[in-house]
Amino acid sequence: MLFCKNLDKIIFSRNQLFNCDELVIISGYVGPHPVHQLDELPIKSTVVYGMYGCDGIRQGLHSALVAEYTNSDKTDIFYSTIPVHSKLYIWKNKGEVVHALVGSANFSTNGLTTPYKEILAETTFDTFEPLDQYVKMILDKAIPCDKAIVSENKKRKSMPVDYVVYDKDVCSMPLFVIENEKCFVPEKSGINWGMAKKGGSHVNINDAYIRIGTKLLEYYPQLFPPKQECPVEEVGKKGHRHNDNIEIIWDDGTSMVGLLEGSVTKEINGKKEKYPKQISTTPSKAELGRYIRKRMGIKEGEAISYADLEAYGRTSIDVSLQGEGVYYFDFSVK
Repeated sequence: MLFCKNLDKIIFSRNQLFNCDELVIISGYVGPHPVHQLDELPIKSTVVYGMYGCDGIRQGLHSALVAEYTNSDKTDIFYSTIPVHSKLYIWKNKGEVVHALVGSANFSTNGLTTPYKEILAETTFDTFEPLDQYVKMILDKAIPCDKAIVSENKKRKSMPVDYVVYDKDVCSMPLFVIENEKCFVPEKSGINWGMAKKGGSHVNINDAYIRIGTKLLEYYPQLFPPKQECPVEEVGKKGHRHNDNIEIIWDDGTSMVGLLEGSVTKEINGKKEKYPKQISTTPSKAELGRYIRKRMGIKEGEAISYADLEAYGRTSIDVSLQGEGVYYFDFSVK
């Protein structure tokens, strides 16, 4: 059987179909959110981050995975010292393979929740032994995540926009706008999106989003990829652009599921496509607003001004890509 949507639900419910006591996951790239969810399963889990041997790992993602490993008594996390880009999900019982899925889906929120982007397929019984041998070979070449060495490469360049710092790896996303040479935080949009409730809008007063400016799309095409058109299954209905789920790791260790939402048409490198126009959180858009206010020492439900940002010590959030659909948000005060 072949699966191309709801892959997260399939993986996290598969243990109910077979008598098993262990789940082994080999994935090119890994996100901390699904790793955290493994603790909810009644079985032991082993996760191998495959591309460490080729790409290394960014500090933000590494810290999040080590925290998950340290806080769990059921999940082991390893980094492969040889490049492994395969995606393999194996269920075992008493050391024997009883079921397996292989395909293209990384063990990350983005890899498992974007419909039709990735696939997983059931394997046949005759593949169980070679799959088991393959996993043993990789584990022999893997190290525990807390024993890994992490190196960062940060080279900043100035970008021709006065409030944005250009770095091929780190994007400084402003929480304000500039009009008539004046900096201010919009009263009813951006991080103050929820303030529209006072005017009768059907939003939570703490709802917030971070705007992705068109210049950021141009300078960071890898950070903010084009939106995927989601096909429809009913004849006669129009397709739509899917809002990608992402994982957000904050500098203080807080993790949340975000959403690349909205749509704006932009021509980049001669090709016109639709791109996300903002980042929010899901399932509650208020999670982002509450979190930012808590960091800044502002009460929930209160508007944030540019003066508040200056008093806090910064007016932007540094955003970097840690892996497929996994982002690091730095809102720390130096």
